[in-house]
Amino acid sequence: MNLPNKITLSRICLIPVFAVFFCLDGGVLPYNFLIAGIVFCIAAATDFLDGYIARKRHLVTNLGKFLDPIADKVLVSTALILLLAVPIVFETKYLAGWGSLCAGICAAIILGRELIVSGFRMVAAERKVVLAADIYGKLKTVTQDAALAVLVISSSFPTLAAGEIAALVGFVLLALSTLLAVLSGLNYILRNRQVLKEEKGE
Repeated sequence: MNLPNKITLSRICLIPVFAVFFCLDGGVLPYNFLIAGIVFCIAAATDFLDGYIARKRHLVTNLGKFLDPIADKVLVSTALILLLAVPIVFETKYLAGWGSLCAGICAAIILGRELIVSGFRMVAAERKVVLAADIYGKLKTVTQDAALAVLVISSSFPTLAAGEIAALVGFVLLALSTLLAVLSGLNYILRNRQVLKEEKGE
């Protein structure tokens, strides 16, 4: 197993670590959300690191192509679900009353987009069509990771002014990443719509 794949596996291993710290009661471990946010940031950073090394050193493998998107989706899905399950950050002054509802809608759109694109990729793979990433997808990933990191970390300081402002910033980034998720998904499919065309003889 090469270095990029090992880094990807480390991201997968960090997901339960992130979940454990997030779910620990503050009385058991003070600033558990802050620690969980740091773990999330480290895990998210490995996404850029493994891809960079794989491309730079020409170490792209089928295993890496399989593991990398799974690690990304599981990390993001875990963070979204946990934030909605423990919606402290969505009950701060600026978000109270509507934050949880809107965040739930954003989460549904983001996860739905990932399922649709994953299915599209499966069809493309069967037809041996290579699908390249676009700028919208990259921006979506950056804003999504930034939003989740800020939201998780700000959960440690929900009653402080800085925590309330951070929660609002994280929510705005989440909304922006949701918009980019829709745009990137539509662009991804429209740019490669030939994948969905029926071939002769089918």
